Amino acid sequence: MRLVIVAARFNAEITDRMVKRAVARAKELGATVHVVRVPGTFEIPLALSHLLARKEFDAGVALGAVIKGQTEHDALIAHAVAKALLDLQRETGKPIGLGITGPGMSYKVAMRRIVNAARAVDAAIAMVGALPELRRTQRRA
Repeated sequence: MRLVIVAARFNAEITDRMVKRAVARAKELGATVHVVRVPGTFEIPLALSHLLARKEFDAGVALGAVIKGQTEHDALIAHAVAKALLDLQRETGKPIGLGITGPGMSYKVAMRRIVNAARAVDAAIAMVGALPELRRTQRRA
């Protein structure tokens, strides 16, 4: 299993910890890991698009923390990125674990949700394992 983790640098005090958790979990599960950092959550889909187009990666993980500010910007970013990642999974046929927390959360809540990074790795790896059966089922239908 070859996993690429793309993480936002924005809110680094949170995302750095998310990366550590995700890498530890991936290694625990026997995956090889490559980490790429991008400026913010908004840039994650573009980076994953380029990386998942390569044969060397079986799946991706998106990590970011979208914290509530004074406007609805957090909701705009979180929803746009989630939609882009869903579309990207369909285009590439490769799973992407969603480890982006938010919108509508405070800094304090974001710190508590760092554990979601490991869950995103679990989801991506589980889907890589499920895809062969899904493909077989699709061919039979």
